[in-house]
Amino acid sequence: MDADENLPRRKDDLAAQLGKQDLDPFSVDELNERVALLEAEILRCKAKIQHAVNHRASADALFKR
Repeated sequence: MDADENLPRRKDDLAAQLGKQDLDPFSVDELNERVALLEAEILRCKAKIQHAVNHRASADALFKR
């Protein structure tokens, strides 16, 4: 568990704001576009996570942790 997991989410957290947004005003096309954008963001986040994990593993190997 990371130390950051115990911290409260920031008030300006866009993901939290998106989760609270009313979806009723959006058309089906707009919702599909939103889903596509969110899926792209998920892929971007997963790539960043993988990069961080690989970087950490490289550092651990270098310093033989």
